[in-house]
Amino acid sequence: MDTASPTPALPPLFDRWFASRGWLPRAHQLAMLEAAQAGDDVLLTAPTGGGKTLGGFLPSLIELAGMVEGMGKDRPHALHTLYISPLKALSQDVARNLMVPVDEMGLKLRIETRTGDTPQSKRARQRAAPPDILLTTPEQLALFVAQENGAAFFAGLKAVIVDEVHALAPQKRGDLLALGLAAISHYAPQARRIGLSATVKDVEGHARWLSRDPQNLSLTTRIVRGAAGAEPEVSILTPDARIPWAGHMGHHAMEGVYALLKTARTALVFVNTRSQAEFAFQQLWRINEDNLAIALHHGSLSVEQRRKVEGAMAAGKLRAVVCTSTLDLGIDWGDVDLVVQLGAPKGTSRLIQRLGRANHRLDEVSRAVLVPTNRFEHLECLSARDAVAEHALDGEPLKSGALDVLAQHVMGRACGDPFEADALYAEICRAAPYTGLPRATFDRVLEFVATGGYALGSYDRFCRIVKGRDGLWRARDRSAAQRHRLNIGTIVESPMLDVRVISARSGAKSLRAAGPRLGQLEEWFADQLSPGDTFLFAGQVLRFEGTSQTDLFVSRASGEDPKVPSWQGGKFPLSTYLAARVRKLVSEPEQWPKLPDQVREWLEMQQLRSRLPQADRLLVETFPRAGKHYLVCYPFEGRLAHATLGVLLTRRLERLGLKPLGYVANEYALSVWALEDMAGVDFAALFSADLMGDDLDAWLNESVLMQRTFRHCALISGLIERRHPGLEKTGRQVSFSSDLIYNVLREHEPDHILLQAAWADAATGLLDIRRLSDRLAAIEGRIDTISLERISPLAVPVMLEIGREPVYGEAHEAILEAASEDLIEEAVRP
Repeated sequence: MDTASPTPALPPLFDRWFASRGWLPRAHQLAMLEAAQAGDDVLLTAPTGGGKTLGGFLPSLIELAGMVEGMGKDRPHALHTLYISPLKALSQDVARNLMVPVDEMGLKLRIETRTGDTPQSKRARQRAAPPDILLTTPEQLALFVAQENGAAFFAGLKAVIVDEVHALAPQKRGDLLALGLAAISHYAPQARRIGLSATVKDVEGHARWLSRDPQNLSLTTRIVRGAAGAEPEVSILTPDARIPWAGHMGHHAMEGVYALLKTARTALVFVNTRSQAEFAFQQLWRINEDNLAIALHHGSLSVEQRRKVEGAMAAGKLRAVVCTSTLDLGIDWGDVDLVVQLGAPKGTSRLIQRLGRANHRLDEVSRAVLVPTNRFEHLECLSARDAVAEHALDGEPLKSGALDVLAQHVMGRACGDPFEADALYAEICRAAPYTGLPRATFDRVLEFVATGGYALGSYDRFCRIVKGRDGLWRARDRSAAQRHRLNIGTIVESPMLDVRVISARSGAKSLRAAGPRLGQLEEWFADQLSPGDTFLFAGQVLRFEGTSQTDLFVSRASGEDPKVPSWQGGKFPLSTYLAARVRKLVSEPEQWPKLPDQVREWLEMQQLRSRLPQADRLLVETFPRAGKHYLVCYPFEGRLAHATLGVLLTRRLERLGLKPLGYVANEYALSVWALEDMAGVDFAALFSADLMGDDLDAWLNESVLMQRTFRHCALISGLIERRHPGLEKTGRQVSFSSDLIYNVLREHEPDHILLQAAWADAATGLLDIRRLSDRLAAIEGRIDTISLERISPLAVPVMLEIGREPVYGEAHEAILEAASEDLIEEAVRP
């Protein structure tokens, strides 16, 4: 329910603190006090810089100030407020900022963080003597739940704050968090829940997700809305150089980006992938004639390097930081007055979050510059800018909870305080993603955790929990519990190797004496390297020396064309909302004057040589080239959905005898090539929605991607454990175990609960099936086809994807540019 904002009085100490800052408490901050006094759960939505974080903590600070007044250092230790954020860096930042009012008011409070980077000794101390306020992540909460005496640890908890709730709720991390919150409510039913976000689209849905009892309509979460802030200033950089038709590194725009950095006090240069971060940082350093203090920050760097950058940023010692999403949620970094988005933002809400990092105050204008890396991205950036101006949000929809996450939680609860099945089922149903969970499904998950299921039940190693004579379920033994705790979490990274520096002179002979750890690279990338190869990492040029178990050894080097690692994770699909806007922009020439001349002329050539894709239709082009026949279509639904469509189309074309040879996809288009001419195909039948029926089932049953999806579910559910005490399995070992189990289950128990989980994942995860299905249904009977003599201008970018390698460098960009010349000449030739 929405509320008006009442105005309870601040205690004198807090009133004086606000006055000392020249502030008045905002209406939504006072409304948070009133909600706390009523004991209500509350979702606060307010613009970036509007004081959401202080509003979330203010009731706790006031209550704690009254509790600790007059007490000394030996006062009893009890956890009062638990703060949960999606990012380690955000927890650190909030803790640092929260200490400002605490110190200035002289409050004797202990405020600490706990993340995956926290030393084990500090974690043990926090359990024995909890701080007043603990800032942590969903994974650490799951670890608390999986440890004994949870009831005693959480007994006095008064409040749980979930920051950036929109970034967690739709994900598997949100499922795990919701289950953890349900467990906390079992231990501490009095603990209120507070959700914070600047970019929630489905406010009512997120309020239900946050509720302590989403099935009880009388206990709805209170919704508090903050006043709107100043309108952001968003511009798009159009360099004088030729705008590439394809590519994602933005080499052509680096001089323009550097010029922007020189005008800023402090700038954040956001990119969408870690590969782009490494490349952009290196390019900016090459042209850094003014010796600006520029740093690099992404999730694969060592914690020491990330903390060093964060500290320097907060102290105002840096001119710019090239970063990924590790710094885009809620973080207030010093005197940032400019945000540069290199590459299309892929979503309006994500762009708004990043905008808010500049002039992190409600009444000051946030300044941002979007830097498209190719012509399609100019369309996407313009669509995103217009969406921001219209205050239009996007985001993933909330969905039912994942069964592999549920299995992990069941195991975690058994590792903590033993449970009775009926009680745990009732508790789980109070987690919003699982409110509709059938009892039969819960029982199947419980049986899976206990035995592995029917097909695996005869293998003793899959027995992880047991039921005692007291009727309570508990971990089989201490070893099973320890292994579970080592493998908690829902983020399945590709197998990683630690990057360690050795002396160039000593080479592989001194691997044991390796120096500092720079961070982590994916195992598959190391498999492509030969000794002596150079690559970019941690802002340096490194020479590959060798590997040993989980370590990749390097020496510092220089090189003309170092490779840029590509991480398989972390790629954003183009959001459905922006996809619709891009389609609309392309189909409406009256909007084109807003585009750079080069991009406008490109679309005009498409209109002349072929047709324009229409917003509510699908354009399909066919043309011959170099002895082969090509089909190109433009769904604008993202790389994942297009790749799935490519597989299904090639299967149908094969049955039609057209001898398809392959396909390639980007965020906007799909290209299929064959030995036979496809111009005469019945395209209405080829693209009919029944593609998602038998064709999809048949492909998934033999798909390597489906095996990969199952592997992720097996790791999350705990069926396969990557980490053991003192040992970590390699990627090959994990894949071998997973593929073996997958084949056994497909043959002997095709309705296994984990196969069911993998199919559900395929719908929205690696294959984006649901999105593709929706698009095929929307264009049923609305297909425009045209047979061309040669490639069209709009088809050039996707055709340049053919043959791309997963490791990029300047040489690759040059090769891409050279290849584009031939295709462009063909596309524009009269």
